[in-house]
Amino acid sequence: MTASTALDVITIGRASVDLYGQQIGGRLEDMASFSKAVGGCPANIAIGTARLGLRSALITRVGHENFGRFIREQLERESVCTDGVITDPARLTALAILGVRDQSSFPLLFYRTDCADNALEPDDIDPAFVARAGALVVTGTHFARPHTAAAQRKAMRLMRDQGGRIIFDVDYRPNLWGLSGIGDGENRYVRSAQVTQDLAPILAECDLIVGTEEELHIAGGHEDTLDAIRAIRALSQATIVCKRGPMGCVAFDGAIPNALEDGITGPGFPVDVYNTLGAGDAFMSGFLRGWLRNEPLETCCTYANACGAFAVSRLLCSSEIPTWPELQHFLVQGSTHRALRHDTTLNHLHWATTRPVQATPIMALACDHRLQLEEMARQAGAPFDRIAGFKRLAVEAALHVANGAPGFGLFMDGRYGQDALFRASHAGLWTARPIEKTGSRPLDFESGGSLGAHMTEWPSEQVAKCLCFYRPDDSEDLRARQIRELQRAQDACRRQGRDLLIEIIAGRDGPLAEHTVADALSQLYEAGLKPDWWKLEGQDNPAAWRAIGAVIDANDPLCRGIVILGLDAPAEQLIAAFEASTATPWVKGFAIGRTIFSDAARAWLAGSISDEAAIAQMSERFGRFVNAWRARGSLRAA
Repeated sequence: MTASTALDVITIGRASVDLYGQQIGGRLEDMASFSKAVGGCPANIAIGTARLGLRSALITRVGHENFGRFIREQLERESVCTDGVITDPARLTALAILGVRDQSSFPLLFYRTDCADNALEPDDIDPAFVARAGALVVTGTHFARPHTAAAQRKAMRLMRDQGGRIIFDVDYRPNLWGLSGIGDGENRYVRSAQVTQDLAPILAECDLIVGTEEELHIAGGHEDTLDAIRAIRALSQATIVCKRGPMGCVAFDGAIPNALEDGITGPGFPVDVYNTLGAGDAFMSGFLRGWLRNEPLETCCTYANACGAFAVSRLLCSSEIPTWPELQHFLVQGSTHRALRHDTTLNHLHWATTRPVQATPIMALACDHRLQLEEMARQAGAPFDRIAGFKRLAVEAALHVANGAPGFGLFMDGRYGQDALFRASHAGLWTARPIEKTGSRPLDFESGGSLGAHMTEWPSEQVAKCLCFYRPDDSEDLRARQIRELQRAQDACRRQGRDLLIEIIAGRDGPLAEHTVADALSQLYEAGLKPDWWKLEGQDNPAAWRAIGAVIDANDPLCRGIVILGLDAPAEQLIAAFEASTATPWVKGFAIGRTIFSDAARAWLAGSISDEAAIAQMSERFGRFVNAWRARGSLRAA
């Protein structure tokens, strides 16, 4: 087993798509919208352990359809090894639909009839793949059917034969064992001597057994928790961990004492409960982060309880499990919020450490201009609906220069560029889309009404770009109003899991001194704004770039970076700004528009050049900036 292929842990079993009702407190019957996430205990644990720094993998089946691809792609984004994920061409991916009625009621429907993950069988277990891992997680639900149970037992034998460790998450769902109605997914406990009997031989093979008090009742066959744990101990020498909700947990690594509290206790964290679904998977992820690194059980319990606290304070399952930086911050700094979902520092850490990786540099052709192209059309005597056709040509120019390479992008609006946005999205271009009302100062939004509701129609990969004409020496009232609107934009983007790019133009309404833009960013950071990207005017003074970089260093080291905007400046001036920007590593690209497309747009709208000629002209100019940017990289390396 080489370092490049070694895995800390493989989980096996359920992988579903979870649809969470967003109307908290409502009946599932009345839900109007849902959030989508990867679900299923083993899939959640695979993602949770990967977020906490372990090398994890999943063995399961998914359907050969959109939801199956979603699970596979999300696992890969989370750095979970998918070599054991099998695509089943004959079955659909499992589905779970969930809601939050109140703090003790969480309606849950499982759609698992003849689903892909429930068709897992022994032949799906590849000995060579299992040999890559040091530990295996099996779950109770997949012992409910003969073929899935046989698959898990085969994986257990292979892991035991190679000297690895076996972890059992009791994960008891009575209706998935056929012990309650198909619509009774919320039910967590039905007594069953048959289930207890089926699980008994599993317990003897395990090194770690984890369950709630009710789950330990079914595993041990007793409804007194201590008696159940003693019954498990009679069968197994495993470390036994009892999850106790807000009271934390207690672990037993030897003889069972006379009281639960005499075990190795891990106190819970005082947080408000928002949703308990998925808390056990977060708990297990945290426990394994310590246990598989051979840390003391007290430390394992602390990690586990903290991860569980995050989960119960948020809505979804796998999506809400903390990352290692987030967990460490919480354990060291704590939180002033009992409802962790309201802690802005933790929320930013969570977002910035879980958002998709973005290739850089960003080299973008900006064609989100609306007023400027309307004026060009007016001068050419062309109807405004011609603008949409020109924007499609701009996409083709960007694609021609990109030639399939990563990091190329487009700024495009929805007013005239809807078809262009479709083309850019389908072609895989990084795409930023404006939300501001063109030319507004103070800032206003083009959509009117609810900005968040408007953006729900956008593809999630589109970046929201918000241009704000902002100066640090503006009046206090103007700055307050602009900041308030930028905060609205940030809130809408965070709630939708969407990148936000804030474009600051300070030079239109006053002179640009060395610290003008840096001071503007300082004020915005002080107001709690932490966009993923900044788009800033080109500075010809390296000291100005160093000042800007120092502000980002001090306020948001997780920022994605800066792209330089064009403002219709001459090409030579922009290229000089590229060179000056080597003063800070935060500058990660450019987004230039009119300097590239203005001449082509005027000529094409007037009917004096063809589509092909317009594309060629824009391609040549865009390519010149791409070459200049690449040369900038050589300057920086030197």
